[in-house]
Amino acid sequence: MVKILPSASLNEAQEAIQKIYGLPDDRLYSVWDLLSNQQRFAMRALKGIRQGDKRKVKLNLIISFCWILAIMNRLHINLEESVWQRFPYRCSYCGKCPCACKKNKVRKRIKFLPDGSKKPTSLTGLQNMFREIYPSSQRSLEHAGIHLAEELGELSESIHMFFGEHKESYFQKITVEATDFFSCIVGIANSANFDIAKELAHLFRNNCHVCHKAPCVCDFSLVAKFKS
Repeated sequence: MVKILPSASLNEAQEAIQKIYGLPDDRLYSVWDLLSNQQRFAMRALKGIRQGDKRKVKLNLIISFCWILAIMNRLHINLEESVWQRFPYRCSYCGKCPCACKKNKVRKRIKFLPDGSKKPTSLTGLQNMFREIYPSSQRSLEHAGIHLAEELGELSESIHMFFGEHKESYFQKITVEATDFFSCIVGIANSANFDIAKELAHLFRNNCHVCHKAPCVCDFSLVAKFKS
């Protein structure tokens, strides 16, 4: 049986998604299919924000997160390592914790090296890290949702560019945009006050959250029609 524990790291969550969905993803879905589903559930989460439906926000955001992990698995990108390289307990732009971009009117990205001793060891730890870097008190849930929509578009564009021209620079751009999208998922979770790791653990306590098999045996039509 495959399950995600509340204490899981981002790496462990990504590995669990590979064990559950790697085989059917490889057989049934192109990268574009994976991206389409990631976008589909992200948009449903945003609809939940508009409707004031916290349950819809949580469930659809978690499912969208799982689809981005599936994309990372397909492209052999370690999301946890990429997140840490871009957000090493500091804002990726001004290099401060908490972020001081608005206060200092930062116009140019600062270069700095990560301090490995501060790296969180769990997904909850990463969420807490982002809470310190970007306090939810400084923005509304709606603002966090707009930011996620913006980053979703940039991630999609980077994937299209890479598969169109197959340049290494575009592949690296996918990594950057995926980490930014992850930061927005965490931003919404912090603004909506729920723990991503606990929600994942509840959803994936027994293999696939729909068919309860590992590997998943849900067919393409079932996934296409799935509503949460």
